[in-house]
Amino acid sequence: MDHDDLLTISETADRSGFSPSALRYYEREGLIQASRTSGGQRRFERHELRRLAFIAAARHIGLTLDEVRSALELLPEGRNPTKADWSKISRAWRARLDEEIRALENLRDGLEGCIGCGCLSLQRCRLSNPNDVVASRGPGAAFLPAALHPAGDP
Repeated sequence: MDHDDLLTISETADRSGFSPSALRYYEREGLIQASRTSGGQRRFERHELRRLAFIAAARHIGLTLDEVRSALELLPEGRNPTKADWSKISRAWRARLDEEIRALENLRDGLEGCIGCGCLSLQRCRLSNPNDVVASRGPGAAFLPAALHPAGDP
């Protein structure tokens, strides 16, 4: 492999937008790979930038690292992924994105009334949540669609 095809951790961080510590973490987690120089310094192949862009997009839409890992495991080993490879794994996101879009539209359309937080501050809350019965579900906006709850929230 030509040395020009390898990037230092600083160059990779600059190009990807991830911090060096994030790159080291993603490498430890097996999401990206780096080789080492004789002095032990990391070198990343340029195609790792595509994997990092994929990770950024996946994290942005709310995929967990386990979901990212599962998706990346579908990519071929020993060669750079093609557009068809990337399309194959991103198709699985479509249903998830459609669900989030519907949930966001419902949230947008309900903002002038109530988003179901259980606060009893609006007249409508007395109808949707009499006597604050939703408080038993725990803190937060209990009526928000599941797609809009951060991972682990009710």
